Amino acid sequence: MVPLHMSGRTVLRALHHRQSSLKTLSVCSKAVASAATQLRVAAPAADPIRVEDAVTWMPREVKPLGVAQAILTEMSQRVLEGAEDPFFVVDLDDVQSRVNLWRECLPDVEPFYAVKCNPDSEMLSLLASNGVNFDCASQREMQQVLDLQVEPSRIVYANPCKQPSHIRFAAAEGVGLTVFDSDSELRKIAVGHPGSDLLIRIQVDDSKAQCVMSDKYGAPPADVPRLLGLARELGLNVRGVSFHVGSGCYSANSFVDAVTAASCVHRIAADAGAPMDILDIGGGFPGVDTPQLSFATIAASLRPALARYFPRSSGVRVIAEPGRFFAATSHTLAVNIIGKKCVTRPDGAPHTMYYVNDGLYGSFNCVVYDHADPEYRVLPDVRVGLKESEGAQSSSVWGPTCDGFDCIIKEAELPHLDVGRWLYFPDMGAYTSAAGSTFNGMPLPEKLYFERTPELVGGAAASCADSVEECDLAAACA
Repeated sequence: MVPLHMSGRTVLRALHHRQSSLKTLSVCSKAVASAATQLRVAAPAADPIRVEDAVTWMPREVKPLGVAQAILTEMSQRVLEGAEDPFFVVDLDDVQSRVNLWRECLPDVEPFYAVKCNPDSEMLSLLASNGVNFDCASQREMQQVLDLQVEPSRIVYANPCKQPSHIRFAAAEGVGLTVFDSDSELRKIAVGHPGSDLLIRIQVDDSKAQCVMSDKYGAPPADVPRLLGLARELGLNVRGVSFHVGSGCYSANSFVDAVTAASCVHRIAADAGAPMDILDIGGGFPGVDTPQLSFATIAASLRPALARYFPRSSGVRVIAEPGRFFAATSHTLAVNIIGKKCVTRPDGAPHTMYYVNDGLYGSFNCVVYDHADPEYRVLPDVRVGLKESEGAQSSSVWGPTCDGFDCIIKEAELPHLDVGRWLYFPDMGAYTSAAGSTFNGMPLPEKLYFERTPELVGGAAASCADSVEECDLAAACA
């Protein structure tokens, strides 16, 4: 049973995924036809731990081998120092490699990091020093970025529905670029920040994403001419179009289709005598590549679409709002087994329930809200007396709270582990600690910032050349 406070979003997503895809292109064509009239200690050093010593039942190696081994050693060192509470190991060099990859694959697209994904101050500082800009959704996020001495012109206030006091804060601090998708939002902006530059957020097909957004945000294509007309009546300056194909999108075609739809809106505005000069292609870029889809594949599909509809010669500034792309692989989470219970399943089979000290109310909220399927591994034992049996056993992994819903992994294959052993989870940097709570007084994990040795910096990073397979529509955009 899903707790009441979590049920609404789950139900909405279930309903959304039963809907058919939006008919964006056909509606856009109709809109164009009527446009003319409407408008991120000191202690004995642990021996290096080999990655192959870690028990993993869902193998997926995304870091260079040497880096993965070094992170294992870092976690083991922490355990030797007496750690009991959960903790993250944060690899900022991983974030740097993602910045480099973005610039290799999408050199003409300016990234605005989605702060909501992970507002880690060290990661924000690194991104800022690399010239990455920021997508903020609230006054607090804007203030956090401004406190890093980032110029307000490097922020897009990308929440389509804003609290009026937050709009006034943006105006006072000089954050000039924001978005809208409705009449009421235009009227709020006209009162609170009339000198701002606006992007109209349009509704696009996000049915191929982990987290959908079109059920809440985005103007239907048919409403675009009317909204542009209202903006003009209110004396507001609409500079461009934004869209979001859904967080964790797994289809390159979705990006291409959305760029095509956005080009229609640019034509509507141009035909009405108010040409636009910004395109915001939103987020949805994967944090971890899979056999089915990689960032390089998406980029290989986007580049020809952007070249066709928004070439450099057009003068249109192209921006994006990647979040998990930068953050996901930078964090590894270590949790302590604080309890276990051996039970018999209804079919008579033995089953072990492991209780760890982080759960759905903490970093693993991503299981509920982000449809995440965390990859679990056993940290090799570095302390005397704790044992594990050979062979995998039917198991489950539970969080520490008093809520029976707090089950992280319902079906796992783990050896018999003693209380006091550790599990760890790679790729836990996106939409984890950012949305975690301290329910039941359970602390959120602290963070250890891992520094790569010189021989590890810049190793075997992903390359845009790793995948050049283009989506079905890419050829049409060439």
